[in-house]
Amino acid sequence: MDKQAYIPKVIEWARRKGFDQIQANMEGFEPPIAYGRQSDDERFIPDVTAKLLSEKSYFEVVLKTDNIDRVISKLRLLSMVAGQKGGRLFLMAPSGHLNFAKELLLKYSINGEIVRIL
Repeated sequence: MDKQAYIPKVIEWARRKGFDQIQANMEGFEPPIAYGRQSDDERFIPDVTAKLLSEKSYFEVVLKTDNIDRVISKLRLLSMVAGQKGGRLFLMAPSGHLNFAKELLLKYSINGEIVRIL
């Protein structure tokens, strides 16, 4: 299944948890701000961002992939930005992708929280 198909589930989860000011990288929502790496000008757009009180958090759908370097770069960057904004990084993992998400956090020392989505 395509990553985009899970974004509505992420938005629904964030709303249930009390997040507001939701931005999403999908049609019908204001897109989140893109962040770039200075080393090569590659840009990353979070799947979803939202605020809880005044803390901005980032939500990224994590699926198994062969392009692991890009995923790691994006997660590290979003983890750093979330920390600077007082928020958190949530790795939203569908069934079958949870172990992959856990491995990313542990192996690459990414500061984030894994949430299982259906």
